[in-house]
Amino acid sequence: MPDSTRPVTPLPASAHGAWQAHLRLGFALHDGVSRLVERTHSGPLRVQKPLYPEGDAVCHAIIIHPPGGVVGGDQLAVDATVGEGAHALLTSPGAAKWYRANGHVSGQHIVLRAGSGAAIEWLPQESIFFDQACVRLRHEVELAPDASYIGCDIVCLGRSASGEIFNTGSISQQVRIRRGGKLLWWEQGVLAGGGALMASPLGLGGHTVCATLIAIGAPISAAVLAAVREIAVPAGAAFGATHMKSLVVVRLLCGDSEAARRIMLAAWQLLRPAMLGRDAVVPRIWNT
Repeated sequence: MPDSTRPVTPLPASAHGAWQAHLRLGFALHDGVSRLVERTHSGPLRVQKPLYPEGDAVCHAIIIHPPGGVVGGDQLAVDATVGEGAHALLTSPGAAKWYRANGHVSGQHIVLRAGSGAAIEWLPQESIFFDQACVRLRHEVELAPDASYIGCDIVCLGRSASGEIFNTGSISQQVRIRRGGKLLWWEQGVLAGGGALMASPLGLGGHTVCATLIAIGAPISAAVLAAVREIAVPAGAAFGATHMKSLVVVRLLCGDSEAARRIMLAAWQLLRPAMLGRDAVVPRIWNT
């Protein structure tokens, strides 16, 4: 069970007034109910109320960032631990907006842990990176040998509806997932605004939306994998799914964030029952 007495480690003070926010959450199973037993914050990150749209066994928590956007120099950190047998789903009320750097690097560090027989899902809505944003993203997952995880990341470069492209700036991403102490997934890269990777067929191939879903749990059947691969995608999009023992990776490149949400939702609805043993109940906040 998470220790609710641990103090929040303060983030470094900012000389230019940027937000330094840290949220720590703990979930534990009591009498068949996955309860939010720790909710500690420093700075503007909150969870207002645990929700149970699919019954007591799964706790939904909506992470709120009151400023509504991240400016140059802001640093956000989320640390969530799910205790033995519990199940937590973390999401957000809307798209995350990363504004231009103004000479300072913004960052987000996510650390997720799940104990024996536990499950954690990280399903925020899309992230929009404005032109001139300079961002460093780190995502770490630590799972017990029999714990499960589903995480989805939808990256939107620029604001296509406004005619803005991601022509200047950079996004650095690092993802590490361990299960039972063994490294299952390690990925890192840097995307420069207007750089060669944005147009290269070895990179984004000219697409402005990149989505990735990673699921770890029970091995899936060939039929489930085939159903994921058959999800309808827009013309010109690049889409695929890879199965590696207890891990499935789904990737999409397209130019429409709404299409990306629909496709990742469809993949989640197929993979969650197969890998976590639960039907996919869509959080209400996604429909508001």
